[in-house]
Amino acid sequence: MPVVNSGKLVNLQRNSDDIRNDHGKTSLTDALIATNGIISPKLAGKIRYLDSRPDEQLRGITMESSAISLFFSILRRPPPSPPSSLSSSSPSLSTLEDPNPAAPVQKDYLINLIDSPGHIDFSSEVSTASRLCDGALVLVDAVEGVCSQTVTVLRQTWVERLKPLLVINKIDRLITELKMSSSEAYVHLSKLLEQVNAVIGGFFQGERMEEDLAWREKVEERVARRAEKGKAESEEGDGGEFEEKDDEDLYFAPEKNNVVFSSAVDGWAFTVRQFAGLYEKKLGMKRAVLEKVLWGDFYLEPKTKRVLGAKHLKGRALKPMFVQLVLDNVWAIYEATTGGSKGRGDPAMVEKIIQSLSLAIPPHTLRSRDPRALLIAVFSAWLPLSTAVLVSVVEYLPSPPAAQSSRLPTLLDASPESEKISPTIRDAMVNFRTSKNCPIIAYVSKMVAVRTSELPQNKRKEGTSLTADEARELARRKRAEIAKASRLTADSETNDIAKALDGTNLEEDELQEQVPEDPEHLIGFARLYSGTLSVGDSVYVLPPKFTPANPHAAPKPQQVVVTGLYLMMGRGLESLVSVPAGCVFGIAGLEGHILKSGTLSSQLEGSVSLAGVSMGAQPIVRVALEPVNPSDLDKMINGMRLLEQSDPCAKYEVLESGEHVILTAGELHLERCLKDLRERFARCEIQAGEPIVPYRESIISAAEMAAPREKELPRGTVVGVTTSKQLTVRLKVRPLPAEVIEFLEKNVDAIRQLYAERKARDEGRQMPGTVDMDPDQAFPKTDLLSLANFKSKLNDTFAQVAPNSDIWTNVVEEIAAFGPRRVGPNLLIDKTRSGTCQKFLQEIDDSHFKEDDAPPGSLSPRNFSDNISYAFQLATAQGPLCHEAVQGVAVFLEDVTIAVPSDEAHTANEQLGRLTGETIKTVRDSIRHGFLDWSPRLLLAMYSCEIQASTDVLGRVYAVITRRRGRIVSESLKEGTPFFTVLSVLPVAESFGFSDEIRKRTSGAASPQLVFHGFEMLDEDPFWVPFTEDELEDLGELADRENVAKRYMDGVRVRKGLAVSGRKLVRDAEKQKTLKR
Repeated sequence: MPVVNSGKLVNLQRNSDDIRNDHGKTSLTDALIATNGIISPKLAGKIRYLDSRPDEQLRGITMESSAISLFFSILRRPPPSPPSSLSSSSPSLSTLEDPNPAAPVQKDYLINLIDSPGHIDFSSEVSTASRLCDGALVLVDAVEGVCSQTVTVLRQTWVERLKPLLVINKIDRLITELKMSSSEAYVHLSKLLEQVNAVIGGFFQGERMEEDLAWREKVEERVARRAEKGKAESEEGDGGEFEEKDDEDLYFAPEKNNVVFSSAVDGWAFTVRQFAGLYEKKLGMKRAVLEKVLWGDFYLEPKTKRVLGAKHLKGRALKPMFVQLVLDNVWAIYEATTGGSKGRGDPAMVEKIIQSLSLAIPPHTLRSRDPRALLIAVFSAWLPLSTAVLVSVVEYLPSPPAAQSSRLPTLLDASPESEKISPTIRDAMVNFRTSKNCPIIAYVSKMVAVRTSELPQNKRKEGTSLTADEARELARRKRAEIAKASRLTADSETNDIAKALDGTNLEEDELQEQVPEDPEHLIGFARLYSGTLSVGDSVYVLPPKFTPANPHAAPKPQQVVVTGLYLMMGRGLESLVSVPAGCVFGIAGLEGHILKSGTLSSQLEGSVSLAGVSMGAQPIVRVALEPVNPSDLDKMINGMRLLEQSDPCAKYEVLESGEHVILTAGELHLERCLKDLRERFARCEIQAGEPIVPYRESIISAAEMAAPREKELPRGTVVGVTTSKQLTVRLKVRPLPAEVIEFLEKNVDAIRQLYAERKARDEGRQMPGTVDMDPDQAFPKTDLLSLANFKSKLNDTFAQVAPNSDIWTNVVEEIAAFGPRRVGPNLLIDKTRSGTCQKFLQEIDDSHFKEDDAPPGSLSPRNFSDNISYAFQLATAQGPLCHEAVQGVAVFLEDVTIAVPSDEAHTANEQLGRLTGETIKTVRDSIRHGFLDWSPRLLLAMYSCEIQASTDVLGRVYAVITRRRGRIVSESLKEGTPFFTVLSVLPVAESFGFSDEIRKRTSGAASPQLVFHGFEMLDEDPFWVPFTEDELEDLGELADRENVAKRYMDGVRVRKGLAVSGRKLVRDAEKQKTLKR
């Protein structure tokens, strides 16, 4: 293959219509990289060029997204009429009818390819790469079909409005493993295509229902507004008809040239259009007609060469055209090369196939004893993988100008304060302005760690001689290696002391100290949407919550200077001087200014923040880290900060206890992060503690509960008195209905938005003229419930769960706070007569700020409203079981009584300050006591686990899941295959080592995919002890049955340093012995 130099790629960056930005998979990208001469075609699919990490090569999976720029040249006939612009559409079919078609013209393209991971732990890498691309190569296994990760990738392409190209890979497994015939394989592929289209259809229907609901709400609001003005009768068709969207172009269909059939391991791929070009002359049909009938229920009549539909078969057993003209030929090559009784194939049949297809196969390949070498050679000459994929990318996926004009309006309208975006910036991004005078807008998806020695300016160019310093340094290292080798081969009978003295060579120590370290630098992985960016330009780094309505709000955007631009070439970088719009590139100078992702802009006023990508996997696994050598603590902290910037999903926190904690998406992600810390970022020995798994605490009304602590009070009611006996608080704790909890969890963003609006109004009332919101509380307004809608739906939810109960009547109007963190699924409800706390869901008017009836200079219950709300937040943030967050609790504040003696020496403010701490402590403890009056429960973090396994190992899979307290949800057999798809849920606390155990027990035949599923209640009281006669008789006083909830609770309490009841520090003391006196 000819080697393409970087200068050719840089020149192609200037022509944006000939650029394609997409991402695919590693084995397939090897074949594409081989077309540029970077690797040998014989190593394609084996070397995994874009897996540059050693652990990626060892495990055989991709862990980080890698980008590479490829050159592709194709001969294309120009259309008869001059086009308005070069798009990625297919060549005009009218050229087939032109008697004198124009001569083919060579067309060069630049393809920016991003290889993203397929493991569920690294789905955040897919999310960050999607914002940079215009299209996506979605690979689906022909045997395993649609799995959970396939749905995640398709959802990401839908959200980002990418144009997907489906690649059905590993079709060779249908032949070699499942032994399917060509007809069976066609039925299997048809069903697989239907499954993928069903996922796309589900996304479309969900979005259409949301738009329909929003349209109906607007019409109802308009009708209600007219009714208030006296125009009750509305005109017919008020608000216009709902616009139905056509979903025809959304689905995958081979006749549309958006489906590629391939086998990356054997190096072949094809499309329906490719075979239509091969058969158009032989069958005497136009290519456009042949493309439409080559897939589907169409049959070729052998005698007349006519195409028949299914209803015209008249009982004849004909094969579909796709089977007869396409799959039968592929099956024949496999049978001729690797078939037969001994797997050696049929040489005579191979010779016949080569002659009929006019293929040029080297003689040494024909004489090869390896049948797979011959198989790959035949397919590479007939249906090369790179040609089918790259031609489909060029013809089907859009160029940057076409993609931005269709994608960006939706993304810009979804950003916060989108109406305040400057028209100049909107026009430059949507209409793809590339001049130097246009505003610069770039999105940085993540920060990539690169060693100093791997930067282009630090690499020695090939063919140049060593400098004197480099030669001396190389000689010094060689001498050190020789001296070390000579000591290792010394006489083995040398005295140990002499060996030790010999090992302490001062010269070697000096040589080792003189070897410079190779620190890591962070390079931004970015996409330019408008303008032209050059080295030395000054740009603003916009934080993720930047809003154009208040561009100078804190944290104020920082201005940085671009110190370097790079062309991403997989394992290497190439220096650039400038980058035009539409390109994917690396940028230096952002280290310390961008945490994970951000937006670069040449101006602040009217700019937009694009950093709103939804991550596929949220970090759920927390691990406390500490250095083995305490003096390396600073190294570890700096390394964890670098890791947090370079990994889109990892987070670094410092707990109140002083522990340094890292949050990761899963066990494999944690292992990779620890390896990076030890070897790249911190470069010191680090030891990790036990994984910290989050829990939730809740209460239920169980059939058997202990009697209330206060017999004269109802269950859950507590009367708390402060230490000074000057304040008495009566409150009642009750469990919330499950439907209400679900509603509150779904509308967390709406609650947060309501709180931000209320805070802004309060600050505006206290400080006139300041009406701008805090950017930390600025959130997108799209798809969020308004105050009226939120109250209405919450009222409906309460009415449905308890229609005849007076407990939840008018409760929505009396909500004073949500918790914890003001947005959680717990409610503080003010039932006091005087209205102690401010109602959260009531419109704020001036009457609320009037002074109450208390005498001037004295304290009233309303003075303690903030203290009570703060105590509620504390109590729900740390529950009484093991100081984990509380969920599903309603706290009714019934009465607040003040008995402060009149003291003329102290003012009301001094008395309030003295009682603040007592009030917070009393209310917090009262809520915890009321919590324990009910039957407490722990909620476990759960993984959704999907496993594909054959019938041989299905029993072993079930045994591992059951032993780890998992629960089987469903089991289904994939039709046409011997594989079962097992869906189950598994506690996160029991998942560590689960993947390794599954692989060991099944000898690698099954591999699980774990996705965070949410929290699920463990229906077991952690304080349960046998107290009935039957329980005492069966289990005894010590309860022989293990209390799993208590084990989880005690484990968390031990880790947090809390007291554990019933824990014995010394057991069987008489059997303990001392080793030394």
